[in-house]
Amino acid sequence: MAEKPTVMAVQKALESAKKRNFTETVELAINLKDVDLSMPKNRITDDIILPYGRGKSIRICVIGGGELVQKAKDVADVVITADELQVIADDKKQAKKLANSVDYFIAEAPMMGVVGKRLGTVLGPRGKMPKPIPPGQDPTGMIEALRKTVSVRTKDRITFHAPVGTVSMSPEELAENIDTILKRVELKLEKGRMNIASSYVKTTMGPSERLI
Repeated sequence: MAEKPTVMAVQKALESAKKRNFTETVELAINLKDVDLSMPKNRITDDIILPYGRGKSIRICVIGGGELVQKAKDVADVVITADELQVIADDKKQAKKLANSVDYFIAEAPMMGVVGKRLGTVLGPRGKMPKPIPPGQDPTGMIEALRKTVSVRTKDRITFHAPVGTVSMSPEELAENIDTILKRVELKLEKGRMNIASSYVKTTMGPSERLI
């Protein structure tokens, strides 16, 4: 179970946020200290599966051919064949629209090079380069995991954010998700918790509540 102080902080953040006419995302902000992020080896790039998921629909696109496409049709939000990939890649506007509308991409392993060459300039800067999958493998398990995944990227900034769910989730669920991310981030840091200056939880438009 999540640590009680985390639950209390989340509860306070939810209670102090004004009610909106849309479902707000709940975000975790982490401020690092004594970490030189100008050195790429010190940067954090990680995909973390949240125990209670994201609390909203996460769109997955599968790029492949033959057997994989058939298996993906019922479980993925978007399925793209090799021929369709070429058409999309030739239309920059369409390629950007696809990149912005999809959260995660999966590509058949032999097609990774082609996807990188044709869509890399669009997907790369957005941190959405595809995850490889062996030819013909059932993508169901991978897609289910990605729907509960959050991507954590520090780049060269000591302050970074990660969505941990939505206001429709319980404080306990959100706290469990937060603790999962914090523990994973600590493992990536040379001095663990000592490299975290502070962390906060807030709704999209609400005030911040300090965790650490």
